[in-house]
Amino acid sequence: MIPSYLIDLDIAALPQMETDLLVIGTGIAGLFTAIEASRDRQVLMITKRALLESNTRYAQGGIAAVTAEDDSPAYHMQDTLTAGAGLCREEAVKVLVSEGPERVRELISFGTTFDIENGELALTQEGAHSHRRILHANGDATGYEIVRALAKQVASHASIKVWDEHFVIDLVTGSGECRGAIVQDADGERIYVKANAVVLCSGGAGQLYRYTTNPEVATADGIAMAYRAGAEIRDMEFIQFHPTSLCYPGAPRFLISEAVRGEGAVLRNIRGERFMHKYHPQLELAPRDIVARAIVSEMEITNATQVYLDITHETLDRIKLRFPTIYETCMNYGLDMASDWIPVAPAAHYMMGGVKTDLQGESSIQRLFACGEVSSTGVHGANRLASNSLSEAIVFGKRIVDRIRELTPLKKSVPFVPSLNRKEVSLEVSSIHARRLALQKTMVRGVGLRRTEQGLLQAKSVLEKELAIFNTSLTTQEEYEFANLLTCAILVTEGALHRKESRGAHYREDYPDCNDLLWQKHTVQQRERKIAEEVSHAT
Repeated sequence: MIPSYLIDLDIAALPQMETDLLVIGTGIAGLFTAIEASRDRQVLMITKRALLESNTRYAQGGIAAVTAEDDSPAYHMQDTLTAGAGLCREEAVKVLVSEGPERVRELISFGTTFDIENGELALTQEGAHSHRRILHANGDATGYEIVRALAKQVASHASIKVWDEHFVIDLVTGSGECRGAIVQDADGERIYVKANAVVLCSGGAGQLYRYTTNPEVATADGIAMAYRAGAEIRDMEFIQFHPTSLCYPGAPRFLISEAVRGEGAVLRNIRGERFMHKYHPQLELAPRDIVARAIVSEMEITNATQVYLDITHETLDRIKLRFPTIYETCMNYGLDMASDWIPVAPAAHYMMGGVKTDLQGESSIQRLFACGEVSSTGVHGANRLASNSLSEAIVFGKRIVDRIRELTPLKKSVPFVPSLNRKEVSLEVSSIHARRLALQKTMVRGVGLRRTEQGLLQAKSVLEKELAIFNTSLTTQEEYEFANLLTCAILVTEGALHRKESRGAHYREDYPDCNDLLWQKHTVQQRERKIAEEVSHAT
């Protein structure tokens, strides 16, 4: 059993501070939410690394919003629903596509500079989009530009305080509501931060897998702490693997944006043959899960460890203008996009599931909100449409702040934290790193792109052997992160075992068909309860 708290402590004995709003995470979701709330609230933002270190920073492709005259929210909605494979919440998608353009204009007012062509916002097309509606910045550095602009805004607000190099260990709850969090600084000192509301903006869980496009900080912290606190967690089996990450000796699994295919790049196997026509009529612009599995299939057919992405039809000047970051990174490894085919393979990229929220971003625990990749708003369904993630973060960030303004002040009380009398066991950093690597390999083998009951059961058995860590006294960030990854790994594995069909990013080789009659519904997990099913409101 995973306990409700990672640590034993007496909250009354801890130093305390109070704030109106506690925001955990400093990606686009956290930054935008904090700025919106700071108009009339005191905000404390907490990040375990530096302010600019988040998944958002590495987002290349762009942000999806309807700005062109030949496009419409109705088209954007239909594309999103189609990609979501029958599990999108239509009300949530409607909110996204109707409110997204205004929130993008707000980003621009905050100083975000999107690329311009012929005096208008430059737009590109990505997989499963019917229209060119992806705004981008500095070619392929959209995430970094957004974070840069928002971080500058945060720095200028006296009502926003930022604690970097701090780790949020646990949420504190009482009387069915969230009352704050236990935070540890770089020196190991702990403090109870009491807040009228808490917003989880802690990102996803790419570090569950050995190969991921996510940075080191993506260790499922928000989902795990929300689960321990008793929040409902939804659709954890849906892990999106990006089809094209750089696969080259000595290079990290660097993301090769879907926008490269949007600009005409084609996929070739190691024989030089194009192959997407065998798998989907939209070819290279098919939904990500289909492209990723097609690549794996071709790798198996040709006994290869990668396929190639070919954009050599484009001029060098065009490539350097449109994809400067990708071009420079590839050149660092001797790969010239203008003349070389780029070796690529799938890697873990995005989690569609997360903390279940309503349309105001509130979880099943009062005063606890979730925004961005950590959340499950219902927008993404079983397979996220490219570039909808940044849009979702700002749309629901604004809605969360509107809801927080309606909250009454938190009543004064000292929450009770149960003690497990955990054992004082010294865990070496090298041991934790080795266990983390073993967990990642277990997830790749058993809970990856293609799954079977046997593989999932084997993975579950291996993961459950690590549960003893919750009975030990944890003190370091590395230990907390491993405990969070283990929690999330078990949730993903159990969700994948429960869903006996293939849908979107979840593919079961032993149940290869999509079964709407039995499985057009969500999986919901909550601590101390059996996994449950929730009927999808999609049509």
